[in-house]
Amino acid sequence: MNCSISGEVPEEPVVSTKSGLLYEKRLIERHIADYGKCPVTGEPLTMDDIVPVKTGKIVKPRSLTAASIPGMLGMFQNEWDALMLSNFALEQQLHTARQELSHALYQHDAACRVIARLKKERDEARSLLAQAERQAPFPALAVTSNVSALTNGKRAAEDEDMGPGAKRMRPGVSESIIAELTECNAALSQQRKKRQISPTLAPIDALERYTQLSSHPLHKTNKPGITSIDINLSKDIVATGGIDSNAVLFNRKSGEILSTLSGHSKKVTSVKFVSPNDVFLSGSADKTVRIWQGSEDGNYDCRHILKDHTAEVHAVTVHATNNYFVTASLDKTWCFYDLSSGLCLTQVEDPSNSMGYTSAAFHPDGLILGTGTTEATVRIWDVKSRANVANFDGHSGAVTAISFSENGYFLATAAHDGVKLWDLRKLKNFRSFELYDQETPTNSVDFDYSGSYLAIAGSDVRVYQVGSVKAEWNCIKTLPDLSGTGRATCVKFGPDASYLVVGSMDRNLRIFGLPEDDASTES
Repeated sequence: MNCSISGEVPEEPVVSTKSGLLYEKRLIERHIADYGKCPVTGEPLTMDDIVPVKTGKIVKPRSLTAASIPGMLGMFQNEWDALMLSNFALEQQLHTARQELSHALYQHDAACRVIARLKKERDEARSLLAQAERQAPFPALAVTSNVSALTNGKRAAEDEDMGPGAKRMRPGVSESIIAELTECNAALSQQRKKRQISPTLAPIDALERYTQLSSHPLHKTNKPGITSIDINLSKDIVATGGIDSNAVLFNRKSGEILSTLSGHSKKVTSVKFVSPNDVFLSGSADKTVRIWQGSEDGNYDCRHILKDHTAEVHAVTVHATNNYFVTASLDKTWCFYDLSSGLCLTQVEDPSNSMGYTSAAFHPDGLILGTGTTEATVRIWDVKSRANVANFDGHSGAVTAISFSENGYFLATAAHDGVKLWDLRKLKNFRSFELYDQETPTNSVDFDYSGSYLAIAGSDVRVYQVGSVKAEWNCIKTLPDLSGTGRATCVKFGPDASYLVVGSMDRNLRIFGLPEDDASTES
């Protein structure tokens, strides 16, 4: 007879008076101590219900497998196989545990990154709020209670103080600011009379030999296209704005990307450096303008997000004081901002104007602002009075770009029909360039800092020697569009016209200049 628990012949057999089952004594004692019931029937069971069975001494027979050498070898083989199967099962369990651990660690890392990002956003929000609270008091202004909301460019809340016609009230341009602009104008006008052309300015024969030096893929491949360019002349850093909604800062000398500024939700339409303050401005089709502050480690942090426009922002231009800037938008207004606070001091809207603004630029002296419109008109403004003092007609299509010459006399404007040159002294057009076919607009114009050269971008890039009202403006170099798109969208001269940077409808920034051998010969 065998034990009902182990299935083997018991050494000390006992029997249950309730079920009549046979057990090994030590096994049933332990089971009753642990569970207090019969291991087979599940009925309550105590040691009082267990009766020992007296038998003669049992000699366990030797199993057949252990009775011979082949049997023992087979037994060992079975044990070995069982051990290997058990080891394999343990390895599988270990692999599964490692995978689960790896997944848990990945989730933990992702959670830490999300927490870090949220903490950063929280800190930025707190910083912006603190700045708004510091800049809130504006005595003698009716908008005191709402300055904190305006400082960071937030759109007016429903309960915000509104002026006549349900328009938002602005602090306005104070007399001290007008005095600052006037003083800057007088100083720059006086300097211009004494200024000589730099001896290091690239000569005409050097520009005639300009060729592509390098091409740099700065923007995303899925949304190619560079829409705007600016250069920090003191640091030789190029900024580009792209259709991929990013602005990229690029070190021309090292050929490295310094920073990619993300935050806009639509294409970046305009980029500008404010060099002395290490500040960078970007305007976008998402209706916002962002003010970025540079840090010692070379990164730029978004200091303000300006949301005063209700349509695409197409142009950003910086005043010569580097303390103020203007944005122009398709919402038919332009805004005058204080750079340090990000506060919109005034938003100018001409009731007689039904045209949105597509381009804007300050005159070098800072008291005149030029704006291009969607309906081919160039409007000239007196910055102090915010009055429209002149209009230039004659283009067809939207005015895509505006550039004032540093001599203060000439204005170049680009539109679908080409480029027109205007004499600001007589307020008239004295020369026009119709460079491309009717299907190809002219996208960009740029005078170099000396006022000696003019660059034009369309289906190619052309460089003209600046003449006068009567003297010819000769084309000294034509640079082909190497992007394969047939559209050069923006062009900018480097310091002393030592190179040209060109953006196109592909993702590459192209730099044109003298090859190294020719450059060393020139020097």
